[in-house]
Amino acid sequence: MNKMRNTLGAALAAAACSLVLSACGKGAAPATPAASATPPTALAAPADAKVAKIFGSTCKSCHAVPASGAPQAGDAQAWAPRVAQGKDTVLNHIINGYKGMPPMGMCMQCSEDDFVAVTEYMSGAKLQ
Repeated sequence: MNKMRNTLGAALAAAACSLVLSACGKGAAPATPAASATPPTALAAPADAKVAKIFGSTCKSCHAVPASGAPQAGDAQAWAPRVAQGKDTVLNHIINGYKGMPPMGMCMQCSEDDFVAVTEYMSGAKLQ
């Protein structure tokens, strides 16, 4: 009985991980050769422990995996057009989901201020 429960639990965990990672890239435009030829700058760890925790537990699963199609943390060029849309639009995309990004970025406990702080960290730019 325990063996069957452990096998079922492992299968469910694998399926959940697969669904989360597959959601990262749905509808996202594929990386262009020029974009992938220019590696993003190295990203220092966030100074704010709360931003580090949020990034590490949710955002990193897509924004640190190039195959996801999501703009990568530290890639200012990929983030520039998004940041240019303004804070309200970026927050709308985060909260409601956009293309392959799941609603709330899978961070159901995050506030708008948290989303702004993590986005500014990943993009290296201030949201206006």
